[in-house]
Amino acid sequence: MSTLIQNKRKLLGLSQEAVAKSLGISRPTYIKIERGEMKSTEQQKNILARLFDMSQDDFEKKSLKTEAISGDIEIRKIPKENVKKFKEVLLYILGKIGSRPNIGQTVLYKLLYFIDFDYYEKYEEQLIGATYIKNTYGPTPVSFAKIVRKMEDEGKLVEVKSKYFDRDQTKYVPVKEADVSSLSGRELKHIDNELEKLAHLSAKQLSELSHKDTPWLVAKDKEVINYEHVFYRPQETSVREYEPL
Repeated sequence: MSTLIQNKRKLLGLSQEAVAKSLGISRPTYIKIERGEMKSTEQQKNILARLFDMSQDDFEKKSLKTEAISGDIEIRKIPKENVKKFKEVLLYILGKIGSRPNIGQTVLYKLLYFIDFDYYEKYEEQLIGATYIKNTYGPTPVSFAKIVRKMEDEGKLVEVKSKYFDRDQTKYVPVKEADVSSLSGRELKHIDNELEKLAHLSAKQLSELSHKDTPWLVAKDKEVINYEHVFYRPQETSVREYEPL
């Protein structure tokens, strides 16, 4: 329940002090509830449900769901970024859609983000496992520039400056085909599905979509976006069918 309360509070832009005041308790006491160090009473649950605009039944169900997920978090081990997969996935994307007018650097950032985070929500495993930070226009893969420079040195792609609707655009032209031997059939199918669903969108549309996603919403500016928050996504960005509790 503690994770649910914290995420809902952040999504609504409420301070710990404001929620504590609604519950009629001190901020230090509320912090203990939010951290899971103290259980909330039935009366406090009722207040929290109303505060978060949820029915009591829905609040209880989501609390049970988040507790189950929180238990899984200790078991799941998130590997470090797989640079080889990052390179090959980028080449694979460029080979399939890189020539489209809308596919510039900003669009690639968002496609990589959704490929990574959607895969994690579906399978609770990493695909690339890249690190993304919260920027004004959406998630940004931290290692992108470094990896692209390395790929240029290796003769795998070329960076090209262009214009798209009178705006400066950075595009990447693949020189070599992707080596998909490091990717499973499930991973390739996932990437194809993501491109079919998202690659036609503009940078603005993808940025707006990412701004509705819980992992981006709850992260602080310039902070690393937490993969675990995919399990609290709204219906608009969630890609997993959860069994009813």
